[in-house]
Amino acid sequence: MGSRQIQNLKYLLVINKLLLFLLSISLCFSAYSQQPTHVQPGEGTLSLTEIKKLKNTDALKIITWNIQNLGRSKSDAEIEQMAQALRYADLVAVQEVVAKDPAGAQAVARLADELNRLGAKWDYQVSHPTRSPSAYISERYAFLWKTAELKMLGRAKLDQELQSAVYREPFIGHFEDKRRQQNFYVINFHARKYNDQPEREIKRMSNYQERLASETVLLVGDFNLTERHTVWNPFYKRGFQAAIKKNPTTLKRKCKNGNYRNHAIDNVFYTSGIKKIKAASIDLVQDCFHLQNIRALSDHLPVFLEFQVN
Repeated sequence: MGSRQIQNLKYLLVINKLLLFLLSISLCFSAYSQQPTHVQPGEGTLSLTEIKKLKNTDALKIITWNIQNLGRSKSDAEIEQMAQALRYADLVAVQEVVAKDPAGAQAVARLADELNRLGAKWDYQVSHPTRSPSAYISERYAFLWKTAELKMLGRAKLDQELQSAVYREPFIGHFEDKRRQQNFYVINFHARKYNDQPEREIKRMSNYQERLASETVLLVGDFNLTERHTVWNPFYKRGFQAAIKKNPTTLKRKCKNGNYRNHAIDNVFYTSGIKKIKAASIDLVQDCFHLQNIRALSDHLPVFLEFQVN
C-alpha cells in the first residue's frame, strides 16, 4: 500500500470518528428532548405515588379536577382510573359534569361507587344544572367526600346571587372537619372560557368572606386565567392565597419535545383561616407515551391541597 493510500485511509478514519461523535451528541440531545415536562422545583408537581406517601393524618386533602365532559362517554375503565387518582383525597370538587342528560350525575355516582370499592366510605352530591345562557354552556358540579373525615353541613347549593353575572354559577359546600370539629366552605367554580373574559365573572367573587361570615373559605376550580392576572389582586388584599403558582394544569393535544402541559388555569385559592401544608398539580401523564390515555379522562390535571383549618 502506497503512502498516499495510507494517508487517505487515515483521513477516512478521522472522518468516521468525527461522524460517530456528532451522531452520539445528536442521540443524547434527542433522548433529552423526549423527557417528560417537569415544572421547576418549588412550583409544585407530584405524581400519584408521591401523593400516596403523604401521611399527615392531622391535615385534610382536597383535589379539584375539571373532568372533561364527565358523563356517558366515560367507560368503566376510565372511571376506575379516575378513582385511583382521587382515592387519597378526603374531599373532591369536580367541574364539567354533563348537564344535558342524567348521564352526568350517573357518572358521578359510578365514580363514588368505584371509590367505595377502594376501602374508604364516600358520599357525594351533584348540583342542579347551572342556569347558563345556553344548554351547551350549562354544566353540573359535584362534591365527593370521605364520611370518616368530613360531614357536609346541610346541602350544597348553586350561588343564585351570581346567577345573572356568570355563565355557570358556583356550587357552595359547607363542611365540618370531624377530627377537629371545625367548619369550612368550598366554592366550586368553572369560569367562562378565556376569550369570553372570565375576569368579568371572577371579580364578582372577592366578597365571599363577608357573604359567608367566614375566614375559612376555599375557592377551587377552573378559572381560565392564571393566578398572576390582575383580577386576583383584590382577593390577595383580602387575604386569599393561591395554592400553586406558575404551574400548567391543562394538557396539549400532542407532546412536542417532551412538553405536554399548557396553561396554568386550575387552582385553589384559600383564605387566612386555612393553613396550607402542601399543594401541587398531580401529573397523571409523567411521560409522552401516556398523554392520549390521560386525555381520554380529561384535558386538565387535578390540583391537590393538603391543609388544616386554623
